Amino acid sequence: MKTIATPLRLAVLALPFAAGLALPSAAWAQPKQGGTVVYANLSGPGTLDPHVAASLVELEVIHHIFETLVAIDADYNTKPSLADTVSTSPDAKMFTFTLRKGVKFQNGKEMTSADVLASFERYKRVSPNASVLADVERFEAPDPYTFVVRLTKPNAVFVDILKSPVYPFAIVPAEQRDKAARELDIVGTGPFTLGEWVKDSHLVLKRFDGYVADTRSPGPDGLAGRRTAYLDSVRYNFVPEANTRVAAMQSGGADVMADVPPDLVKRLEGRPELQVLKIFPFCMQVFVVNTQQGATKNPLVRQAISAALNATDVIDATGVLAQTSHSLVYPSSPYYQGDAMKPYYDQNNPAKAKELLKKAGYNGEKITLQTNSNYNYMRSAILVLAEQLKAAGMNAAVDVVDWTTNASNMQRGTGTWNVSTTGFCSNPLLGPQQWKVMFYTFPQVKGDDVLDGAYDRFYTSLDPKLRIAAWADIEKRVLDQAYMIKVGDIGAIRAVNTKRIDGFTPYYLPRFWNVSVK
Repeated sequence: MKTIATPLRLAVLALPFAAGLALPSAAWAQPKQGGTVVYANLSGPGTLDPHVAASLVELEVIHHIFETLVAIDADYNTKPSLADTVSTSPDAKMFTFTLRKGVKFQNGKEMTSADVLASFERYKRVSPNASVLADVERFEAPDPYTFVVRLTKPNAVFVDILKSPVYPFAIVPAEQRDKAARELDIVGTGPFTLGEWVKDSHLVLKRFDGYVADTRSPGPDGLAGRRTAYLDSVRYNFVPEANTRVAAMQSGGADVMADVPPDLVKRLEGRPELQVLKIFPFCMQVFVVNTQQGATKNPLVRQAISAALNATDVIDATGVLAQTSHSLVYPSSPYYQGDAMKPYYDQNNPAKAKELLKKAGYNGEKITLQTNSNYNYMRSAILVLAEQLKAAGMNAAVDVVDWTTNASNMQRGTGTWNVSTTGFCSNPLLGPQQWKVMFYTFPQVKGDDVLDGAYDRFYTSLDPKLRIAAWADIEKRVLDQAYMIKVGDIGAIRAVNTKRIDGFTPYYLPRFWNVSVK
């Protein structure tokens, strides 16, 4: 056995926000304990069950309450969290996790391997991401501080899979093993506990005074490292209207603001105490095409939608910090394929779309484009796409619902929709293993032997070059079949009152550990 390292480590991102991810320890010197920070966000979570959560508004709360065996560090690489050490067998079929001792759940109970085993068993039963555990032969807990995973075949990136902040492999008390999806008691090992939660209004996190920090690091590191809760509480206010969020920052009614539209930045920049944080790249926006619904069951219709898309016009209409980009990973990734995927991007070819529709036998069937009332950029993207599809001869109709319904429909395949849009944030940063569940779940892909075979090669190849080649086949298949259609890379703009609070640093998820009130 040997200690496993991340098979393919992402290079440190040379981005405007990268320098803020690993600040010197002086940045947290002698912080004041106590106080409340108010965070103005667009929307509230639909669920806080980590095993079924994929939406950003859910995850940014969940990662304050729950923890995982391994997590992403500041550079999105794999770092032990609840695990003390991780080792892998030479054939990449057995993984052994020794646990940190003395870690407490928020109900006062010490975490042991029994809790880890129960958490993984529940995850395998309820999570939309459960397919990543399909090759598990068995879980073992040979002693209170050792957890073992045995696989039926090699998986060279298994530990990297477990770092995912989306559908996180959160450890919950063993008594929660049989809880149904979305019915979990909200009890984790993280630095904050759930306080009051009023749907469509606000949510409060409270400091967990029994939290056992990971002392191996001098300070926080991404979602890992030494995390300290200085604040008494964090109040998440759900404020869909951007102007209202800006007004709250200006009046002192909010200390941190999510999703500042570029056209409203000037209202904040004139105030020296209000710092604007630009995080780029942040997410990738795609159109998701439902392969199991009506006209878009036909791959030719899906390809026609891709052919009709003018991505530049869509980006211009969204009004967000964004740029055109053809790949499903960033150029910093070892999986980046250069210009290979350009033929599938920003085609802006209505004539090609019409020819594909003719081959498909399309006869004016309604194509429903579903979006939501919470995220303006998503709604604008869908409205522009609808006009582009109409120009190519498609009967496009727009359906507007709330974000919780929109996200749930994409994740579960529920509702009546053919195309929707969303942003994926961690997936392009973390690589192919993080994309898999999204490629299958959101477009409802079933029975694609080509995609299945490419992913099988990716997971079982111990040679990194073979994994890169497998990813090239995966990316090509997803784009060629128009399961997802790339729109562009989008950034995030947040605002923070630096006169009021200290220690809030840019990252793809807002983090309130190691934040203090001045």
